Amino acid sequence: MRKVTTLPAGRVAKWVIVALWIALLVPALMLAGRLGDVEKNDSAAWLPGNAESTKVVEQAGKFQPAETLPAIVIYDRPGGVTPADMTKARADAEAFEGIRNVVGQPQGPSKSQDGKAIQTVVQVHDGKEGWDGARKVIDAMTRVGEQNANGLGFHVTGPAGYASDSVKSFGGGGLVETITALVVVAILLLTYRSPLLPLVPLLAAGGALVTAEAVIYLLAKNAGLTVNTQTSFILTVLVFGAATDYALLLISRYREELRRHEDRHEAMAEALRRSGPAIIASAATVAVSLLVLMLATLNSTRGLGPASAIGILVGLLAMVTLMPALLVICGRWIFWPVKPSYGSAGANRPSFWTRVGVAVSRRPRIVWIGTALVLGVMTIGVSGLKADGIPSRGQFTIETQAGVGEEIQARHFPAGSGDPVYVVAKAASAEQVKTVLSGVPGIADVAAPMIKDGEALVLGTLDDPPGSGAAMRTVERARAAIHQIEGADALLGGNTATALDIQQSAARDSKVIIPIVLVVVFGILALLLRAIVAPLLLMATVVLSFGAALGVSALVFNHVFGFAGADANFPLLVFVFLVALGIDYNIFLVTRVREEAMLHGTRRGALTGLSATGGVITSAGLVLAGTFAALGALPLVFAAQLGFAVAFGVLLDTMIVRSVLVTALTLDVGRWMWWPSKLFEQHDDPQPPAGRPDSEPALAGT
Repeated sequence: MRKVTTLPAGRVAKWVIVALWIALLVPALMLAGRLGDVEKNDSAAWLPGNAESTKVVEQAGKFQPAETLPAIVIYDRPGGVTPADMTKARADAEAFEGIRNVVGQPQGPSKSQDGKAIQTVVQVHDGKEGWDGARKVIDAMTRVGEQNANGLGFHVTGPAGYASDSVKSFGGGGLVETITALVVVAILLLTYRSPLLPLVPLLAAGGALVTAEAVIYLLAKNAGLTVNTQTSFILTVLVFGAATDYALLLISRYREELRRHEDRHEAMAEALRRSGPAIIASAATVAVSLLVLMLATLNSTRGLGPASAIGILVGLLAMVTLMPALLVICGRWIFWPVKPSYGSAGANRPSFWTRVGVAVSRRPRIVWIGTALVLGVMTIGVSGLKADGIPSRGQFTIETQAGVGEEIQARHFPAGSGDPVYVVAKAASAEQVKTVLSGVPGIADVAAPMIKDGEALVLGTLDDPPGSGAAMRTVERARAAIHQIEGADALLGGNTATALDIQQSAARDSKVIIPIVLVVVFGILALLLRAIVAPLLLMATVVLSFGAALGVSALVFNHVFGFAGADANFPLLVFVFLVALGIDYNIFLVTRVREEAMLHGTRRGALTGLSATGGVITSAGLVLAGTFAALGALPLVFAAQLGFAVAFGVLLDTMIVRSVLVTALTLDVGRWMWWPSKLFEQHDDPQPPAGRPDSEPALAGT
């Protein structure tokens, strides 16, 4: 194993490894560029096949083309629409029929009761192009509608309108990558004070991202892996963030070994030998934790797990092969202007974290109890988290055409018009279904049943905006009512029903996956530390840290940003990312503490471990937090929420939980941390004098 890990430091092997990566990246670049071709961004594709709304989509295909989205065209004139306006709306409807991927005849135009707006409903076939296909249709419709408008307002809303706005918002993915790269470079510049060194890990991380996207494309195309645009932008920040964390650890060790070894190949071999196992163990635990998401029923969540794990593992591979080879090829000059020369000494001054450790050691019990209480108070905000879905208009942080159109539509037409609920049933029960559905509170109108091949399709208009909480409650009442019709085999679907099924699947996934992730992480820590008490305490800090991050996030979302809600799977994703990525820092800190405890006892080992890992863990946390914060560049509420919660949680974890709370617990619990291993039987050596660290650290994770 040591020979394998030190291979990139070989005099010939380094050139072979770089050549292999170049050969790999040539086809990977072509495949990665096609990832968008296999993305499935429609909500129905995220659901399992046994969801009621999914079954309705399959059965309703007899009555209308599959893979269609309604586009609701809204014209408005505050002073009242004119006959010329109605003439234009009719001409536009005819023109819409000639646009590629518009199916069937438009419904309307129809004038509102107050005479100030006109509505036309057009069915858009998204097909293989998905939401991008809908965007092209909406753009073409907008060009038609804005011609010769003469002051008549024109907007396209409804599911197709929001799909178009989403695609345009996701177009900021390139901006996310740019910001992420700038964050990584800035933090590496501050850490190493070298203008050249950041280019190496940045190049390796970029190669890892391209390779990971190529692998995910192949799995999505040939193995049924569900990916969407959400997966793509999460993958970007995850690969850059985690890979740079590994780079920080390896580069720090390599720089130190350059002072001890005249030959840079020997220095890199020793750096890989010392830090490689900790980096590999950390990446493996993160990947295993992410793979637990495969137990989700929601296809989008289940696909995110292996996609993220692939990103972590490819990032690991790049950082322990490509980056070391490039560093050795470049030589010491890559650290310019402060090159680590052979025989020179590093800084001997006590670090900031050494002083923190000394301060904590004076009253460790008071410190950990006080810190835990503060974190506990922060978790109270979780009670205000509205993770029951985001209304369509609240999905964006900016004003969009579909959002404005929905607002105008709600003022002049029934809120649910143009985006009905669908009920499929046996033809013999069609009238009974229509009668029962009409009697459900929240259903404004029910159309005459359509009959074909022994099946019936009944459409109902909602009183409330589609996707809203009130509309979802209406869907629940309607389902309960039609399911009681004997022999009808009635099922209810539509966009609001799909949103409800997604919410219910996400709630189930959280209840199942969160406990399993905790068990998996506990098992990994127990095996790694050969103890039970330490993993239990670490898991308690993980849960407390997650609760505090989620509580503060809820307060910020509600009272600072004013978001309308959060996705149902938001708490699960935040939990998995914070726990999985927090494992890195647990491993880097506690393995070093255990190593020192074997030599000097637990209390002294805790201080040395904090001194050794504090700086690197802080830098790694800043990188990871910065990369996730880059998600705020997208004008999407989900991206902003995920970016803020994970970034804040990572900073809280690295600055407070891992460095202060865990250190104070270790100092207070002492050798009991390692029960029932043999290390538990080893008593502590006398503490070094206060304010004087026993030794200066080499590197985190070694």
